[in-house]
Amino acid sequence: MYKVIFTLVLAVLSFMGLQAQEFQGMAVYESRTSTSDFKSRMEGNKDMTPDMQKMIEERMKKMFEKTFILNFDKSASIYKEEEKLDAPGQGGGGMRMMMSMTGGGGTYYKNVKEKSYTVDKEFMGKEFLVKDSLPNLQWKMEGETRVIGGYNCFKATAVRPASKTDFRNFRPKKDDATTKPADAAKKTSILDELDMPKETVITAWYTPEIPVSQGPENYWGLPGLILEVNDGKTVILCSKVVLNPKVKTEIKASSKGKVTSQKEFDEIVLKKMEEFREMNQGRGGNGGMRMRIGG
Repeated sequence: MYKVIFTLVLAVLSFMGLQAQEFQGMAVYESRTSTSDFKSRMEGNKDMTPDMQKMIEERMKKMFEKTFILNFDKSASIYKEEEKLDAPGQGGGGMRMMMSMTGGGGTYYKNVKEKSYTVDKEFMGKEFLVKDSLPNLQWKMEGETRVIGGYNCFKATAVRPASKTDFRNFRPKKDDATTKPADAAKKTSILDELDMPKETVITAWYTPEIPVSQGPENYWGLPGLILEVNDGKTVILCSKVVLNPKVKTEIKASSKGKVTSQKEFDEIVLKKMEEFREMNQGRGGNGGMRMRIGG
């Protein structure tokens, strides 16, 4: 009980400090998506050589292990992947397509005061500027607490629909004894071998000691900065926080790209995915699709 009261007092004092100055903060997040189910599927593929498996694992690591920087003030934030030079041969069209579907690319601007977001996305060589309302996450406050990076954090959970255009949400289909040989033969694309859950359970840990309603990606709506998010497959963990850095960052939305809503952008991506599927079927096998995704 005393710990909770102490934390709330710190939060109030911190909030008063924010009001007394032009507050800004910076947080570093490490995003990791589990690929164990994909690895086990590859290990069971007799047609895949060790070299091919190693190459795919390296590229999956590049797609699913990333570092992001969140710059925030009292009402807005920008979230962007840490810039790194691409290794030779890592920039193929298929690879860029997959990268844009795993949380990478672009600057994610959130304005919690206006409950809106703007993110610039490059997809298949075209620039898009996605503008929409922030998701209305119905957070449930839990009783658990823990310390992350020296900050006292509280647990909150929410259920949200899974994005059909975020490749991190896909799971390999489980082999079913009822699957007929004819059905297996129809699988001519890697997309045919993947399942998409209808919804995901989100677990977040936030700290009232940094009283801003911000977090990584499009997570927001809690009475404190979100330091960790876990959706069962992807974990985004804050590794560093700097309050009132000496060098201020301009927090504003990008303005480049064709303006579209999230729904319209998702429809464009899903249509392109279907075109890839049909193109691969025309080749009479799934190797072409696999190579495209690999780069």
